[in-house]
Amino acid sequence: MARTIMASLLEDIKKCGDRHWLIGCDRDELIELAEHFYLEIIEQSSQQNSPIIIVAESNPIRFLAGFLAACSASCSIFLCNPFWGEGEWQQVFDIVQPDIVWGEVKKQKSKAIIPNSEFRIPNSSIMIPTGGSSGKIRFAIHTWDTLSASVRGFQTYFQIQQINSFCVLPLYHVSGLMQFMRSLITGGKLALFPFKTIESGIIPDIDPEDFFISLVPTQLQRLLQIPNLSNWLAQFQTVLLGGASAWQDLLTQARDCGIRLAPTYGMTETASQIATLKPEDFLQGYNSCGRVLPHAQIKVIDSKNQILNSNEIGTICIQAKSLALGYYPDLLDRVEIQIDDLGFIDDRGYLNIVGRNSDKIITGGENVYPCEVEAAIRATQLVDDIAVIGLCDRIWGEVVTAIYVPKSQSITAIEIKAAIAKSLSKFKIPKYWISAQKLPRNAQGKLNRKQLKAIAILTQENRDRDLSNLTIVETTGRSR
Repeated sequence: MARTIMASLLEDIKKCGDRHWLIGCDRDELIELAEHFYLEIIEQSSQQNSPIIIVAESNPIRFLAGFLAACSASCSIFLCNPFWGEGEWQQVFDIVQPDIVWGEVKKQKSKAIIPNSEFRIPNSSIMIPTGGSSGKIRFAIHTWDTLSASVRGFQTYFQIQQINSFCVLPLYHVSGLMQFMRSLITGGKLALFPFKTIESGIIPDIDPEDFFISLVPTQLQRLLQIPNLSNWLAQFQTVLLGGASAWQDLLTQARDCGIRLAPTYGMTETASQIATLKPEDFLQGYNSCGRVLPHAQIKVIDSKNQILNSNEIGTICIQAKSLALGYYPDLLDRVEIQIDDLGFIDDRGYLNIVGRNSDKIITGGENVYPCEVEAAIRATQLVDDIAVIGLCDRIWGEVVTAIYVPKSQSITAIEIKAAIAKSLSKFKIPKYWISAQKLPRNAQGKLNRKQLKAIAILTQENRDRDLSNLTIVETTGRSR
């Protein structure tokens, strides 16, 4: 079935000529390039079966053309970030032996490290990158069927036939790719515009009421700072918000602007969102991730795998028709994927995310979830950005550490600490405070906690060294 769908994919795109479904890019150029890439695949296929393809195009038309051609030819395709550095490309070429590479990549000499010599990539697999922020790139193994299941779940949940998507996110990322898939499968429109173009004030001549737009929190924050863009954003049918946790102040500001926000929960492994708060609920004051979409099921379990009751925090477990087949190259032939997120389902049946189990800080035997502390610090409006992590400590096990970007140079950690004194338990208040000019975040706004920890450790070592030098000077002075 999937093979038949893919074989006719290019023909279906050609038949869309009577309707202006692609906005911001040239549809004819897309078809011409897709046919060119398809012929290249056919030529390569005459030498060997089912070539493996890497697509790393920064140009959206070239990216979509490569994607459509590979899917039409039933090839396995690896979607890659064209802006990866040499070290990241080294990882990719160490684990992927591509036959065709589209895009300007920093190709390294491959070591041909294949984790399981008996493993073969399933035909027509769509490999979507994940895990890059941790320093180790891997790919979630999807198929046309898993991506289509996500689209159908979205379509049913919002009770809409045609999905029009306004995309400002990278297409190699699941959040961008699924906007294309929704438009393609449902016969909707796709508007492609760089986020920087929108941020500069250049607004396309379309009716926002007909479109869904997807943003990450940092993008939403930047648009809300520009009055005419916040007014424009408020005209959209729905503004999907995902990719990273949103802070309370940002949600309040969006609500005050009348933006039909829909906070979502999902990941690369689930082909985008599996839970979404509908705009009507958001505007009424709810801040959860909403109900689970019809193609998925979520349960919350404890450490003994027992299902928890409403409002009890535990590990999130997911079953979904859109779930990836596994990871390449780490976990192969896996049907179930372990999720690290912690949360609970409230009395309304809405999903609430607390944080990640791996990010949890245990200090003096007490559990501290960074997102709660970060939310309290943001609420003071004394910082532009904030991250909370745990640092190893021989007395407490871990100590809560805040790395923050102050609103102004005059704001001190003492001032912020005093502002949160009444809103958090004493053990949750950061012991160490580190001021920074900018926090390391990826394109989706997610914090790179590994890099944050390295910054904090280096700062701590420098502080200890300075104190050590100070002690020597004072001792010398007394001896004199």
